[in-house]
Amino acid sequence: MTAHGARPLRETLRLWTPAAAMLLASLISYIDRNTLALLAPTILAECRLSAEQYGWILSAFSVAYMAGNPLWGRWLDRAGVRRTMGAAVTLWTAASAAHAFLSSFWTFAAARAMLGFGEGATFPGGLRTVVQTLPEGLRSRGAALAYSGGSLGAVLTPLIITPVYAAFGWRAAFLFTGVIGALWLLLWRRVSRRPELGAARAPATQQAAQLNWRDRRLWAFMASYALGCLPLAFVLYQAPLYFGRALGKTQIEIGRVLWIPPLGWECGYFFWGWLADRLARGREDPAPVFRGLILAALAGTLPLAFGARIHSFGILLALLFWAMFIAGGNVIVSLGYATRVVAPEHAGLLAGLGAGSWSAFVALAMPFFGRLMDQRAWDAAFLAATAIPVAGFLLWLALAWRPVQRAGCRT
Repeated sequence: MTAHGARPLRETLRLWTPAAAMLLASLISYIDRNTLALLAPTILAECRLSAEQYGWILSAFSVAYMAGNPLWGRWLDRAGVRRTMGAAVTLWTAASAAHAFLSSFWTFAAARAMLGFGEGATFPGGLRTVVQTLPEGLRSRGAALAYSGGSLGAVLTPLIITPVYAAFGWRAAFLFTGVIGALWLLLWRRVSRRPELGAARAPATQQAAQLNWRDRRLWAFMASYALGCLPLAFVLYQAPLYFGRALGKTQIEIGRVLWIPPLGWECGYFFWGWLADRLARGREDPAPVFRGLILAALAGTLPLAFGARIHSFGILLALLFWAMFIAGGNVIVSLGYATRVVAPEHAGLLAGLGAGSWSAFVALAMPFFGRLMDQRAWDAAFLAATAIPVAGFLLWLALAWRPVQRAGCRT
């Protein structure tokens, strides 16, 4: 220990290991879900599926993910992280590996639904683990760490899966996702021995509100999360089709560059989390800070509307990087806002409501975007991907602009 009383390295590692394990869980979950998006041009051609059918397959995942998020969140709050995350990762690993044996619309839809339901535990588990294992002053950074595995997984998927596809084909790529899921389960058996990960209640903290469905701030959070983060799904799921159909890129060429836009997502998590913490520090009422950040996100989303008019592939990749940087920041800003007004014993459910609301909207939007891709309506696709998050930000401002006066609760 240093003269300044810093924690020994061993204690620091022990403190952050559970959050790091949840980073790996979210990383693996995004490799599992993005493998289909990455290989969609090849899979759709081989299995004779249309882009609209692909959109419905994505919707099957999103509907199940929507349902799974609050359910897993409630189970995490009641049964603890240890058993619940073990069950969830086992389920989604089996579903991901099963893709290797599929060839029809209905079998893909069923497997995606199973995958989506299992992965519904990802972010509720991450936030719940952070609340269970980190002191309050470290939880924002802990949430950024746990959640960042999703964006990192989106970055790494093309870098990892493309060589597997090139060497062994697309079916082997899904078997590979099953292997990495099984390895995480072995790691989790060791990490989850900590007694607090088996506990069913979060530690007490400062004054905060119980979950109140009449509180418009809760609905503001879900609106901002659901609509404001739509560009994440648009870039992850539709950009590979746009690159192939509109720009004539091959599967290998797509795989070589598809890590670039999600890197903006990863950067957005940490930059916006740091900025929100810095600006809100010491403020009795941080609401103006969050309003300012939402307005900045609104303005930052607008350039995406011009995506179909950009003829330089490099500039287009930079634009998609920027769109995911803004949308990734909105995830952290929305969570930072919500966790200031809801008690920590509801952390799992709160995270589930955010991710579930996003997934519900993605389920509605992906068939629509798939139809636009079939019709080669590129301008309309990019305009819709811009207008939807702008509407979400405006809805957030309408619901949360005026502070709600309530005893024992910060606004």
